[in-house]
Amino acid sequence: MGRISNKDSRSAFEDSFKRATSPMMTLLLLNEKPMYVYNLSQELEKRSNSTYKMAFLYPVLYRLQEQGYVEEFSQEITDSHRTRNYYTITESGREYLRFMMKKYRELLNATLYIAHCTLHIAHCTLKSAFFQRRRFFCCCQA
Repeated sequence: MGRISNKDSRSAFEDSFKRATSPMMTLLLLNEKPMYVYNLSQELEKRSNSTYKMAFLYPVLYRLQEQGYVEEFSQEITDSHRTRNYYTITESGREYLRFMMKKYRELLNATLYIAHCTLHIAHCTLKSAFFQRRRFFCCCQA
């Protein structure tokens, strides 16, 4: 089996993260006001300073709709005779959004804590080696 390049693994991480958080991002925006898919995509890109680009929001929206978290709000015919479907969040979607935000905060805090402790312990280990000490105390240790 071939080795995955660093570029591919970085891209895979970003893609996985976006795939995991796109329902939450979609519900966050729809919680503000009804939007159509292109508008959602543009708003995500704008608010993230072009970091959070989502090319395929339709599957996310359809899945949220099947789960009862989103519903079609209205339709509009544009000047170019295209139909724009606006979507809005449902009450169960708001409950699910609160749940996701709570879990997201817990996971983010745990991840940041682990990263902080790991970096701090590495720093303490280097400092300990520098001063030729065998034992050291790290503020992250309980």
